[in-house]
Amino acid sequence: MNLTTNYMGLTLKNPIVPSASPLSENVDNICRMEDAGAAAVVIYSLFEEQIMWQSQQLDHYLSYGTNSFAEALNYFPEMDTFKIGPEGYLELIHKAKMVTEIPIIGSLNGVSTGGWIDYAKKIEQAGADALELNIYYIPTDIHMSGTEVEQMYLNVVRDVKQSISIPIAVKVSPYFSATANMMHRLAEAGANGLVLFNRFYQPDFDLENLDVVPHLVLSNSSEMRLPLRWVAILYDKVAADFAITSGVHSHEDVIKGLMAGAKVTMLASELLRHGIPRIGEILAGMTDWMEQYEYQSVAQMQGSMSQKNVAEPAAFERANYMKVLHSWRPDPTGQLI
Repeated sequence: MNLTTNYMGLTLKNPIVPSASPLSENVDNICRMEDAGAAAVVIYSLFEEQIMWQSQQLDHYLSYGTNSFAEALNYFPEMDTFKIGPEGYLELIHKAKMVTEIPIIGSLNGVSTGGWIDYAKKIEQAGADALELNIYYIPTDIHMSGTEVEQMYLNVVRDVKQSISIPIAVKVSPYFSATANMMHRLAEAGANGLVLFNRFYQPDFDLENLDVVPHLVLSNSSEMRLPLRWVAILYDKVAADFAITSGVHSHEDVIKGLMAGAKVTMLASELLRHGIPRIGEILAGMTDWMEQYEYQSVAQMQGSMSQKNVAEPAAFERANYMKVLHSWRPDPTGQLI
């Protein structure tokens, strides 16, 4: 049985890749992921704010306007709470490459092109096999148009792509008004891979202290439906490899992602909940399923359930919306089903 897949020109032994999370903050965990069966590892993200802080530019961006809103200062974490600084991040990649045999993918999290280009080069020099651009931006300026937001993404991708030779993936949000067009333009700008989708973590209110606080909610399998749908729609239409990263928790989720057209499936919440050995369990479940249904390779199933290849391609569009609405019926017990 051939489990290998090709993602952004990297030949991977299987399609299971831990995504950026605190688990990859040390080399021991990265080695444990490899031993558990991970085909590659995306290293914990280096944030643009960390790069700016190191170059003593962050103060301007954090203090601007806070004379009127002093409480805004409490929203940002202290820089010493980050466990890995820019130089330590590069050292982590270098050490991981020295002791593992799987591809190591760096991750930059930010929105502007400034420090990104310099550190993209440094991540490449540290030995990373690829780079994931995690563009996390919330356009709160009421004067900023959707066109300007899209162009900002494209500029980041184009500038970073021109500065390094390793492949780059772009981790994007699902909130573009024309998702298909944007994915196409990102590929044209130089993205070798598209990671669907970034999860925007929402703040919560602490009613006791009347404070705005960060609130982490781990994903569940139902969140996979959105990236699953879009990968299935865009499969073989966009010149980039797809990775599904939201809601991957089981071997069934991995198989669904592959059948939609993804080259790899990425997971973090499942490993944070149940530990790194979960990789091996998912891999074993996937192998058993393929044997039961007589699949000889991962390539055989990739894209088999995409919009291009299913009997009802309209099921991915409005027809599915209408069908779902009309599928409801009352349960004799009185519950909704």
